[in-house]
Amino acid sequence: MNLVWRKSSYSGTNGGNCVEVAAELLPGVVPVRDSKDPHGPTLVFPAAAWEAFVTAVQEGEFPV
Repeated sequence: MNLVWRKSSYSGTNGGNCVEVAAELLPGVVPVRDSKDPHGPTLVFPAAAWEAFVTAVQEGEFPV
């Protein structure tokens, strides 16, 4: 299966910590990978859990 990966808007352009997500793999799940290792492992999260994580990041709940 060919997934269309999208880099996180929070990832910098300097080759730092980059996260990519692929939407619409299966209903209700979100695959996530390290963009620096595209052939490495992929983590798959329930969509509700991923949405809660993204919301927490946007609201500054994780210290930088």
